Amino acid sequence: QHQNKAKALKVLAARLYELEREEQQKQRADLRSSQIGTGDRSEKIRTYNYSRSQITDHRVKHSEFGMDAMLNGELLDNFVEELLFE
Repeated sequence: QHQNKAKALKVLAARLYELEREEQQKQRADLRSSQIGTGDRSEKIRTYNYSRSQITDHRVKHSEFGMDAMLNGELLDNFVEELLFE
């Protein structure tokens, strides 16, 4: 009987350990997904339309034309200001 009890306690300890480990993995996965997001179109911050040379920031619903100026950092201040004033 002592052998059965010892074996049962080992099995129980292994199951409890596995449950705890799964719970920790779930918490890590939830935290990671909340930080990363899903990558859906609705989570886009900015869209670059090269054919029209247009940049749209979806957070502030602000668009500018001039792709080269934006990529050189010249229009970035306009978007930052819009974001700050919202």
